[in-house]
Amino acid sequence: MEQKSDAIAATQYPSIQEMIIPGQGLKTPLVSPFFMDVTLRDGNQALRKPWNLEEKEIIFKRLVKLGVQGIEVGFASASKQDFEACSYLSSLAPENVAISSLSRAVEKEIDLSWEAIRKAPRPRIHIVYPISDFTIRNVLGISEKEVKENIIRSVSYARKLAGNFGEVQFSGEHFGDSLENMDFAVEAFQAALDAGADVVNLPNTVERYRPYLFVAMVRKVAESLPGGSKISVHTHNDLGMATATTVESFFAGATQLETALNGLGERAGNTNTYEVAIALHNCGVKVDLDLQTIYETSRIVSRMSGIPIPEKAPLIGEDVVAHRSGIHQDGVSKTKDMKKGAYRAFDANLIGRPEGDRIAFTSQSGKSAIYEILMQSGISVSKEEASKLQPILKSISENSGGGELSIEEIKMELKNLRSLEVSDRKKISID
Repeated sequence: MEQKSDAIAATQYPSIQEMIIPGQGLKTPLVSPFFMDVTLRDGNQALRKPWNLEEKEIIFKRLVKLGVQGIEVGFASASKQDFEACSYLSSLAPENVAISSLSRAVEKEIDLSWEAIRKAPRPRIHIVYPISDFTIRNVLGISEKEVKENIIRSVSYARKLAGNFGEVQFSGEHFGDSLENMDFAVEAFQAALDAGADVVNLPNTVERYRPYLFVAMVRKVAESLPGGSKISVHTHNDLGMATATTVESFFAGATQLETALNGLGERAGNTNTYEVAIALHNCGVKVDLDLQTIYETSRIVSRMSGIPIPEKAPLIGEDVVAHRSGIHQDGVSKTKDMKKGAYRAFDANLIGRPEGDRIAFTSQSGKSAIYEILMQSGISVSKEEASKLQPILKSISENSGGGELSIEEIKMELKNLRSLEVSDRKKISID
């Protein structure tokens, strides 16, 4: 099944020549991505200790500061606490931010969602219902005809509640598992649009396959639905490819991207907002977020969720701006004042990081590392001195297991080197 889908998709993907404007760079979609944040719903529900109202308000305000275009504030029908949180946060919403509550395709749940978010300037009822062949047969136990009828009924009901004031979004749960019934998936999304949905969401509810395959499915839907249809993607990170899948889906026709702060979410999490934003930015896409708030936001979310940020986490990890290899350090040193660094994927200032490229000395480092480390510490040193100091520091590092040397150790060895040279000069003078 995968080979057949790929064969079809291969003819629809642009060639490298079609992707590039000669002398200018990459072609990009004309629209900016609409970031629909799901931290307060999908992210929060996956926490060992879900946030209380006060904590949710802090996260909500961080999202507003970041500048996301939409916020899913919760699952209003899940509990009394969730309903109250959705209602309260809706009352705080700015004029230009869509506020959503998730609901199953059940009228009483849709009623609760609408009641909770109707105070928002831009309320959105979000209905989710399975559409994959596997889930229809093994979970719902009904026919595709009945699935379609349930979608039409629930979306039509939400449309009547929202009227011309609110928005309606339909998510075809397990769309990523719809390889066996893609034609029906397209029918389901078309039915939702016909029933009054403003947005159709294509979730990779469980990530099972390579990004190319899911993106080909997104493209298939985008090409099958009427022009101008608003298409969204919501991808999970079970195999570690959610960012790639979401970024490529944008280029395949999905203009709404559902992401979460720090990648919070069920299992391995949702697509990470920061990674998608910077990847698109690097590709020349206009990203309407305050990127400067990313680093600070990541720290706040980590502290509040109790989930530490891995030191190698893209963009926000402690170690991702560090360089320890001599070859890398030389390249960093030579391109440090350039817009594009030899080993710099992004500008730390872009996301509000207080430090840029950080060079550290280990047994793998060269003279460029010593020169840069000392100069950045305010200690004037010649490149000749750095060259003499390198084998001394390398030996010390190797003798201690190859570990990173502190600035104090480097300063001490520089002092010893200079003292020795002064002593040698005095000896030569006496002789």
